[in-house]
Amino acid sequence: MISVFEAKKLVLECTERLKPESIRLYNATGNILAEDIFSDMDVPSFNQAAMDGYGFNFDDLEENHSFSVIGEIPAGVFPMIKLSPGTAIRIFTGAVVPDGCDTVVIQENVSVNGEHIFVNDPKIERGMNIRTRGSQTKRGSLALQTGSKITPGAAGFLSGLGLDKVRVFGSPKVCIITTGKELILPGQFLKYGKVYECNSYSMNAALCELNIKPQKIINVDDNAIEITNAIESNLSDCDVMIISGGISVGDFDLVHASLTKCGVQPIFHRVKQKPGKPIYFGKYGSKMVFGLPGNPSALLICYYQYILPALRKMMGQTEISTEGYLPLSEPYSKKNGLTYFLKGKISDSKVMPLNAQDSNQMNSFAISDCIIELDEDKTEFYRGEIVTVHYLNATGSPFTVGSRR
Repeated sequence: MISVFEAKKLVLECTERLKPESIRLYNATGNILAEDIFSDMDVPSFNQAAMDGYGFNFDDLEENHSFSVIGEIPAGVFPMIKLSPGTAIRIFTGAVVPDGCDTVVIQENVSVNGEHIFVNDPKIERGMNIRTRGSQTKRGSLALQTGSKITPGAAGFLSGLGLDKVRVFGSPKVCIITTGKELILPGQFLKYGKVYECNSYSMNAALCELNIKPQKIINVDDNAIEITNAIESNLSDCDVMIISGGISVGDFDLVHASLTKCGVQPIFHRVKQKPGKPIYFGKYGSKMVFGLPGNPSALLICYYQYILPALRKMMGQTEISTEGYLPLSEPYSKKNGLTYFLKGKISDSKVMPLNAQDSNQMNSFAISDCIIELDEDKTEFYRGEIVTVHYLNATGSPFTVGSRR
């Protein structure tokens, strides 16, 4: 067996960033930019009204607060009007500011008398309520740099530059295979001795947080031929294969032999950790294969520790870790020689190990917001001791308290 540190290092060393691809911006949320984007235009591309109101030349205001209104300009219309001294224009948010106008007063701060207005705003200043051309983004300027994540805000920003496609690092093609004679799908009648298959559901949900839709989800029996056929027929079509169950050393743990038969080269098998000790990692060319324990809690912990960082690296993300440090809310004892991963809950800037830590128990995972990592070579952890935590939200957390001791 190898240590958790060694296993994580090997996984990332074997992880290759995917080739960039051009995709529609509409579908790019969560992806990482593979090139710098420079603006081809000024934004806004014209002097633009920022509020509904009346536009005029500020110099005229110093002589007379009364203006004659000569028309109106709604958004989206090119104005064929030039303001002359003493005149104003009714203007709406987003509209083009006409020549001769350098200030807009909001409609609440004027008195209207027929076709005349009187400005009642003692705080009005030249240029107020006008977005000048290029005030957000200058033509030729760097809009967004390589490595930036396409967030909802970034998608809105780039679409405002007229972009409908972006070049990003691709999303991995993932295949999920679950094994087990005892498994039946949710929604079916639960026969005595059977359990509902949940591993593909947790894996699918975890991948969805990265905007990855699995290529295939396959359920097979504890049968060497079925397992081998499922692996062999899908290896060439995916970047990452995740197999749950059948990876330990029992009579029905057939995955390791099937992977060997299919030509997968093992990198490691079994790690000094609890839960998830039987984890397997191998390579088939550039493709990555993970054999995870069938116990659902152990499987999900292994995903967060090994697969999630690999997927983030493949997708071009630079921040691939979700680690932080927090004090324990209560003491904890463990055996020596294994790294423990505990489902935890953060409260009042402290982390608490939850009940139901067994590798099959998902009720605690359903309410946890982090995984606590306890060092391999320690047995006793005192209240207030700073420990490593892995945040379970999709983006990780910058929240860090204290330092390691």
